[in-house]
Amino acid sequence: MRDSVKENIRGLALLMPLLVVAIALIGLSRRDKGDTLDTPSTERAHIDSIARTTPHIVEEETLPHFSAFDPNTADYRTLLHAGVPRDIAVALLRWREAGKVFRIKEDVAQCYAMTDSLYFLLEPYIVIGDAFRYKPKERASRTPATTERVIAFEPFMLDTVTAEYLRSIGFSTRRADLVIRYRDMIGGYRSIEEFKECYGVGDSIGEMLRPYIIFKPSDVPAITAEAALPIEINSADYATLCSVKGIGKRSAEEILRYRELLGGYYSLDQITELDVVTEQNFQRILQQIYCDSAKIKKISINFASPKVLERHPYMTDRALRQIINHKQLKGGWSTVEELIEDNIFSEEQARRILPYLHFGTTPE
Repeated sequence: MRDSVKENIRGLALLMPLLVVAIALIGLSRRDKGDTLDTPSTERAHIDSIARTTPHIVEEETLPHFSAFDPNTADYRTLLHAGVPRDIAVALLRWREAGKVFRIKEDVAQCYAMTDSLYFLLEPYIVIGDAFRYKPKERASRTPATTERVIAFEPFMLDTVTAEYLRSIGFSTRRADLVIRYRDMIGGYRSIEEFKECYGVGDSIGEMLRPYIIFKPSDVPAITAEAALPIEINSADYATLCSVKGIGKRSAEEILRYRELLGGYYSLDQITELDVVTEQNFQRILQQIYCDSAKIKKISINFASPKVLERHPYMTDRALRQIINHKQLKGGWSTVEELIEDNIFSEEQARRILPYLHFGTTPE
């Protein structure tokens, strides 16, 4: 019996070292697997996968301060360590994945979930690399006193610049087209403020290009006497009106349309009644045009049909009803004063419409 017990004890003693070795191996195996799970993966194919698989300790870690980062090249971890919140970092990478390029710092402010206060904190640390930075053609030069890169812009005139040229100096196709379309709509740029108002330009680009934009070139040859003659606005066609500096395509169309409704202009001030002609623009084109009031078409107040009368912009519905009613009773009018006495027009209304009225006893 004792011999049997001794043999069991001897057997357990032999097995104990093997059990200790086995337990140690199992522990090492589990720790290695844990390390593998905690090891960062290589570059993910999709931004969502990056956000999900990154250990939360990185997100929760308190960063001591912001640091510089390039939104065009920084990866997810670099953005986090630069102080960029996780949701903003993901949004930046998604924009890049969709083809977005950050050419100026303000582009980052447009990122989804970005707030004004956060952008204010991040702005000093945003670095746009040379490969992506918005810039016109540049010429690098170095002097003995400095090693800074000097960027030289070529002066250009906004009112004649083409979309092709704007693209060549760094504008995207969309922004270049917006600049040209807005210029045509307002009849030309007259100040840097108007240029900045164009969607796609803004303060940043406007201030960058301010020293190189020419509004009134001094090197243009003197205009010939024939070309300096003002244009008669009642006989000018579309192409002639477009040749006036300050009158764009849309303005020319509206001037012609209103001229047809009125029957012609008797005063240049009448074109200011159009929304497309601003007070500032009117002062610009005033010296280039004139109107011959002898060319306007008049309406026979005593013989014109109601349809002819109602088409005139200065004829109100009330005045038209009064004319129809009084004409049947009175038979007609010989002066504008009679129209005022019959309470058909006020003095102001009569003054405006008088140049278009004919008071003859026979149709004109």
